[in-house]
Amino acid sequence: MTKEQVLAENIIDAVGGIDNMDDIINCMTRVRIKVLDEDKIDYEQLKSIKGVMGVVKDDRVQVVVGPGTVNKVASHMSELSGAPLGETIPHKSKDYRANAAAKAQENKSEFQNKQKRGKFNKLLKTIANIFIPLIPAFIGAGLIGGIAAVLSNMLAAGQISGEWVTQLVTVFNVIKDGMLAYLAIFTGINAAKEFGATPGLGGVIGGTTLLTGLTDKNMITNIFTGDPLQPGQGGIIGVIFAVWLLSIVEKRLHKIVPNSIDIIVTPTITLFIIGLLTIFIFMPLAGFVSDGLVSVINGIIDIGGIFSGFIIGAFFLPLVMLGLHHMFTPIHIEMINQTGATYLLPIAAMAGAGQVGAALALWVRCSKNTTLRDTLKGALPVGFLGIGEPLIYGVTLPLGKPFITACIGGGIGGAVIGGIGHIGATAIGPSGISLLPLISDHMYLGYIAGLLAAYAGGFVFTYFFGTTKAMRESDTLGD
Repeated sequence: MTKEQVLAENIIDAVGGIDNMDDIINCMTRVRIKVLDEDKIDYEQLKSIKGVMGVVKDDRVQVVVGPGTVNKVASHMSELSGAPLGETIPHKSKDYRANAAAKAQENKSEFQNKQKRGKFNKLLKTIANIFIPLIPAFIGAGLIGGIAAVLSNMLAAGQISGEWVTQLVTVFNVIKDGMLAYLAIFTGINAAKEFGATPGLGGVIGGTTLLTGLTDKNMITNIFTGDPLQPGQGGIIGVIFAVWLLSIVEKRLHKIVPNSIDIIVTPTITLFIIGLLTIFIFMPLAGFVSDGLVSVINGIIDIGGIFSGFIIGAFFLPLVMLGLHHMFTPIHIEMINQTGATYLLPIAAMAGAGQVGAALALWVRCSKNTTLRDTLKGALPVGFLGIGEPLIYGVTLPLGKPFITACIGGGIGGAVIGGIGHIGATAIGPSGISLLPLISDHMYLGYIAGLLAAYAGGFVFTYFFGTTKAMRESDTLGD
């Protein structure tokens, strides 16, 4: 065990153990610990630990251990806690307030524990961990951008007028771009957290892909094609890969660079190496991969029509169940970057609508099952707004048959969207009704038609084929 690991474990013991820590972060010289109960901290023991240069009491307990050392100490503490730096440490004593959420989490954990944890599953889990923290920002920025788009369309159509409306649209777009224009930076930061690298360095690599400051007179050349390298080329696929490699380089440098100069040497060399590789290798190659993925997905949607719409809509719920749906996030983003809209998202959104239809059928058909109805009270309203996990893990998946009939409903809605064609979303946002402001090219009615078809399909198939006598007559959630 290294001296930094010993120091980390001694600090944990002095602050009351892992059960007394809420999260851990660090700066250049200090490990900053947010504790749950300050009375459990033994400050005398903490100050007397070999390697601790000082202790500062603030909203966080700040333990001074020095530059270089702090990265290794904080990293080991993070490993022992089971949570990445900056994220809340899980404690078994924490309870969920909402019954629907509790039931969903319980069933989700039980299901996931049965799944094999292969390399591909780990990759998908990593992608999920990078993007899930950004979902609130996607939703907020996306909806604000959607409102701006609606107002802009109304201005262009002459339905409304006024300089203040134009100014409001501009302000809304600025807020939207505060997230979407700098998504590569946010992705870099979260990827660094996931891979155990310094978040700021990941953000720098994400920002590097934006090629800030370049003009037509001082472009960087794509070494593979000879064309000018485009800002954002390769998108977040390239950013994630680059930050993964950055994490490897940084960790190895931390091991060999003396602590006294680690804070200067390690980030400088790491950014120099990965920055050059990102600009001249990763961006061109990731751009090629991204272009291919977008072309394939758009081709399937354009050629398949009703058939591809049904397949995507019907099988998207199983992808959500297995955690595979997060792999489409980079594809959505690249579609938007290249074509202005993702034509995959509205079709995939029908899966959630099929679940809503199935839930409505269960509400009507299983009126005697108060336990099921209580769960639906918590899960169904947010299902209309595109938040589907409470319904998946709290209702349809545990019951079995309703999950299948919900998938069929999603397929019917997807077929309608695919059959109408050219229904896209200008940004990533929640599905269901909440996606309406993001629908591109005035195709709102087409999207509504898909929603209604998915609701109806999920309802009809669940009402007639998705329940059992036990569901209808017992007072439990299950057969």
